[in-house]
This record gives sequence, C-alpha cells and structure tokens, in this order.
Amino acid sequence: MTRLSLVLLLAVMASALYLVRTQYDSRRLFTELDRAVAESRRLETEHQRLQVEKRAQATPLRVEKLARDRLQMHTATPAITQYVMDDGTPVAMPTAPVASGVRP
Repeated sequence: MTRLSLVLLLAVMASALYLVRTQYDSRRLFTELDRAVAESRRLETEHQRLQVEKRAQATPLRVEKLARDRLQMHTATPAITQYVMDDGTPVAMPTAPVASGVRP
C-alpha cells in the first residue's frame, strides 16, 4: 500500500509541476503576443503617417515647383519642342502654322 501511495504521490507532484510549467509558458506567450500586437499597431500608425506625408510631398504643385527651382526645368512649348523622325533624325518644324494648315 505504501508503494502505491508513493507512486501516486510522485504522479501528483509531476502533474503539479507540469501544470505550473504550462501556466508559466502560457503567460509568457500571452505577454509576447501582447507586445507583438502593440508593435503591429505602432507600425501601422507609422505607415499611415508616412503615406500621408508621401501624398503631401507628391502634389503636382510641389513637384512643379521643385522641377523649376532645383532642376531649372521649364514648361514645354512649341517653340522649344524638337520633333524626331522614326529613324532618329530631327525634323525642323515651323514655329507658326502654314497657311494651308499642313505641316511638312
């Protein structure tokens, strides 16, 4: 009878230790999950902020201003437009339309 009691006592102790270990792992994993969710929210907020900033910087007026100021670019006009044939040779186009309306 004492042997059976001793075996049962060892089984109960092993079961109790296993239960404590499982609860500890569960709490640790829950804490890691909570941190990961918080980091995910922070990254999502950062992503949204960067998207808004990107849209603000890509407005047509801002791009045009930067092109004029930093790159010294100008609006294309017929006076500065150069037409090119299929073989790559430039074609001189008149600046004023021909009376018949047909360009060479």
